[in-house]
Amino acid sequence: MKIKTKLNLGVGLLFLLIFILTLVSAYYIFLIKNDTGNILKANYNTLEYSRNMLLSLDEIAFNENKAIAVFEINLKKQEANITEVNEDILTKKLESNFNLLKQNKSAEKIKAQIRQNIFEIMRLNMNAIKIKSDIAKHTAETANLWIAVVGTLCFLIAFNLLINLPNNIANPIKELTASIKEIANKNYSERVNFWHHNEFGDLAKSFNTMAEKLQEYHNSNLYKLSFEKKRLETLINNMHDPIIGLDNQGVILFINDQALKIIGMKQEDVLGKLAANLALTNDLMKSLIISESDNSKAHPMKIFADAKESYFEKEMVNITIKPTGEDESISIGNVIILRNITVFKELDFAKTNFIATVSHELKTPISSIKMSLQLLENKTTGILNEEQKHLIESIKDDSQRLLKITGELLELSQLETGNIQLNIEKSNPYEIVHYATEAVKVKAEQKQIEISIDAETDLPNVKADAEKTSWVLINFLTNAITYSPENSKIVVKLKQIDKQIIFQVIDSGKGIDSRYKTKVFDKYFQIPGSNKSGTGLGLAISKEFIEAQNGTINVESELGLGSTFSISLNIV
Repeated sequence: MKIKTKLNLGVGLLFLLIFILTLVSAYYIFLIKNDTGNILKANYNTLEYSRNMLLSLDEIAFNENKAIAVFEINLKKQEANITEVNEDILTKKLESNFNLLKQNKSAEKIKAQIRQNIFEIMRLNMNAIKIKSDIAKHTAETANLWIAVVGTLCFLIAFNLLINLPNNIANPIKELTASIKEIANKNYSERVNFWHHNEFGDLAKSFNTMAEKLQEYHNSNLYKLSFEKKRLETLINNMHDPIIGLDNQGVILFINDQALKIIGMKQEDVLGKLAANLALTNDLMKSLIISESDNSKAHPMKIFADAKESYFEKEMVNITIKPTGEDESISIGNVIILRNITVFKELDFAKTNFIATVSHELKTPISSIKMSLQLLENKTTGILNEEQKHLIESIKDDSQRLLKITGELLELSQLETGNIQLNIEKSNPYEIVHYATEAVKVKAEQKQIEISIDAETDLPNVKADAEKTSWVLINFLTNAITYSPENSKIVVKLKQIDKQIIFQVIDSGKGIDSRYKTKVFDKYFQIPGSNKSGTGLGLAISKEFIEAQNGTINVESELGLGSTFSISLNIV
């Protein structure tokens, strides 16, 4: 029998008995009400009328008319309320004697007869009240009996349901729960044995089928792949850096909690969606999927995370695989990794501010030293001997070197803090080259180095800050003069390639070892064995200047064959 049928029968029978109990209770309550109502209507009212007639009979001597009227009213009520056997005969006798009394109101014998008639009516009704009370009591006892019988039946059925029904339902569920726990513990050989032809039997059959399928799945390679996938997802989700995985079409395949936190979205709103569509309503997602392949330098991203402004470095890793039997790898998607560099950025800011402060404070005393040296060189101050002149020249060179270092440090700190102001406008490339070559002309002449300009004709203007670009070329030329031998030649080339103007400074110095070419634009880097008079900041500052103008900077060099430093700027 189905569990639903059992429940319907048990609860239905219980409901039926409760309904019968309700009907029996209502029926006997109705009977008791009728019995008590009859006593009130048929007997109690007669006793009330009789009492009023006795009182009015006693008042005839004092207020004859009123007493007769009251008596007559109650007598009529009594005549209308005759309910007992012989009560009508007694009432007629009372009426006959009352008519005699109205003719002779002072006849005491008639009054006594009237009282006797009233007392007989009252006695008859009081006996009737006792009989009806016994009937009501018997009705109540019968009602109690039937209610007790039906109530007992309800209790027995309910008790039977309470004992048996929970066990019939709970025991199979308990056994099923234990089997599910075994399955959860990877014991896929567990089976449930319900042979009843009910819902639990059907459930056991379905469960056993599921367990067999799970056992087959567990023993297959698909399980191992799924397990590894789950482990990889857990590993990605537990990483502290935000990570987003995309396929070739830009559909988001996976995203960890850290990435969800910074983009402010839920996982169900992201997975399986096109990143380009999400970027329409999410600016951070838009900045993440924008490719930076055209830029030589990726700037840190400032994102509000962990209740503060944090800095992240974006890295987009292209994922490639080599299909079985193929020689070439194919791209299957990209992984965006955001590395939290907030701590390093804060340290860098502190370092930059410290350098800027120290450099600024050093400029004043260095300038004072230079002014003092100028005063010492003035003949009005006094005549110097050769040794003193040599010392002053040495101090002057060191002061100039310190002033250059502090100037470069200040420039670098302004670049790093973003305080440098660029005046990018339409600039003439010929004028930039001319200004730079004129600035180093004296230094080149000191080493008998020739600076020649090889420029194409009719070049268009460039979009640049002429002052900062000239500073970069001066830095290139200064380095070329420093590392070139005497009586050599430096060539400044100016040409157009596509939509860019290329500035090149070519020297015939000792060149740069291939191991150091990628490092020459790093801050404070100096090639081993080179002149240590500089700070290692000139090329780093040059790179910042050019990249801030959307240009590129490059070096080509071979050891012993000289170097070629170049910058590329966009034409207007």
